[in-house]
Amino acid sequence: MPVISNSQFVRPKWLFNGHLETIYPAFFRKVIPQKATKEKIKTSDGDFLELDWYSQGSERLVIVSHGLEGNSTRPYMLGMVREFTQKGFDVLAWNYRGCGTEMNQKPIFYHSGATYDLDTVIDHASKKYQEINLIGFSLGGNLTLKYLGEKRTRSKKIKKAVAISVPVDLAKSCDKISSGENIIYSKRFLSTLKEKVLRKSQLFPGELPIQNLSKVKTLRDFDDYFTGPLHGFQDAAEYYEVNSSLQFLTEIEVPTLLLNAQNDPFLSETCFPVRICRKSETVHLEIPKHGGHVGFTPRHVEKSHYSEQRAVEFIASDL
Repeated sequence: MPVISNSQFVRPKWLFNGHLETIYPAFFRKVIPQKATKEKIKTSDGDFLELDWYSQGSERLVIVSHGLEGNSTRPYMLGMVREFTQKGFDVLAWNYRGCGTEMNQKPIFYHSGATYDLDTVIDHASKKYQEINLIGFSLGGNLTLKYLGEKRTRSKKIKKAVAISVPVDLAKSCDKISSGENIIYSKRFLSTLKEKVLRKSQLFPGELPIQNLSKVKTLRDFDDYFTGPLHGFQDAAEYYEVNSSLQFLTEIEVPTLLLNAQNDPFLSETCFPVRICRKSETVHLEIPKHGGHVGFTPRHVEKSHYSEQRAVEFIASDL
């Protein structure tokens, strides 16, 4: 499949580096939310997931998965919802465990490879729709790609997927985001992750090693002490090894677009798998020079973000 390095995306002149392209939309983008129908569904282990439905009677559904410490109401999620509803699709934006309006009911949280929850959402949606398409941002992109490449039974209604700003190599990307000038991002993530651990420890006294919170200085530390062990992995290294979507790309069978900007401050060099995608019959890789992380702010404010335009173009195409 083609590797597109001469992308048509052109950033605003005043967003002149990847950090600005990342930070500006995260803090200053405003998207007027449409009215969503809320639903809470049960998981097989007795927990729950919170879903936001944007329905208008279409037979085509897009399921959108958010990034680390995000939720269904983040501007990038609402922007994608708006883009697809305007094109006649129904949209389902869902929240990972502990990311919605309520803390989940198990001592675990969510993680980059928790495809069992995405499978629950897809199975639930498959009862209503003839066509399902998947979109994932960052962590949600890794989740989506891993899900599509795993040796599992998947709904045949899944037609296409788009993964945006994806750290397909979790280990190297985690180390990059925790180094140098990028440390500001990891500190922000760690503050909310630590807060969740403390809240969860009140619900499950003695089941979380909160004594280790003082040792957590980086995201890898957090995954070493919490994400890994809580979800059945020995440590961060095993968690990254098992769940990085890079190893699953060759097994993806549905047309998929991976959109990663070259100046994304979160992504390591290994997150641009040119050789793998050139040999793939299904995975398209687009690597614009600019865009930042989950950015892709248009030069003209009245335009949709480039990631949204490309997602619609790809899913609506005849591939």
